[in-house]
Amino acid sequence: MPPLLTAVEPAPAVAAPARSSFAIDVPVALIDRARRGEHAAFEQLFRWFERPVFNLALRLCGNRDDASDVLQDTMLKVFGGIATFRGGSPFWGWLRQVAVNEALQKLRRRRLLDDELPIGEHEFEDIAPPPAAAADAAALGRALLRLPPSTRSVLWLYHAEGYTHDEIAALMQKSASFSKSQLARGGRRLRALLEQNEEADRA
Repeated sequence: MPPLLTAVEPAPAVAAPARSSFAIDVPVALIDRARRGEHAAFEQLFRWFERPVFNLALRLCGNRDDASDVLQDTMLKVFGGIATFRGGSPFWGWLRQVAVNEALQKLRRRRLLDDELPIGEHEFEDIAPPPAAAADAAALGRALLRLPPSTRSVLWLYHAEGYTHDEIAALMQKSASFSKSQLARGGRRLRALLEQNEEADRA
């Protein structure tokens, strides 16, 4: 992991429209410098993507220690494999894929991806927006932690990162119907938890 520098250039503008916090338009020249092994280029990439990687890992894994491990492992893999990045897709998408894979692999090693919400009596796609409490990052984080890891991962990858059900299925080694059902069940459960928090705050 490259040490932090005291002065770095500001992060570039986020590409629009962008649903993901990873969607940073990285200059090709910076990637080329990183391919040549320039320490300052690696440091810049680390600074720009440190928070998105950590936040994604925290939401999927559920604790800060695991998120820190995922951040370190992701950056080491990215820096070690940047020569293989050919530029056919945005750099941020490639880096995000590494981060997601690292977070899911940590859950998989602990057999936590088998922990999911059970099938309800009636299944349907839950597309209603969450209550206002979802705008509170702390409240949302607490509510997400009360969901099973598989369900939490599907919700975050779909809503925050914009992955499709087919993409989530491939990442989690499940079916698209699994992703859809966990999104529906998880969305209903998350909404109920957030509404409970709102009622408790008003009491």
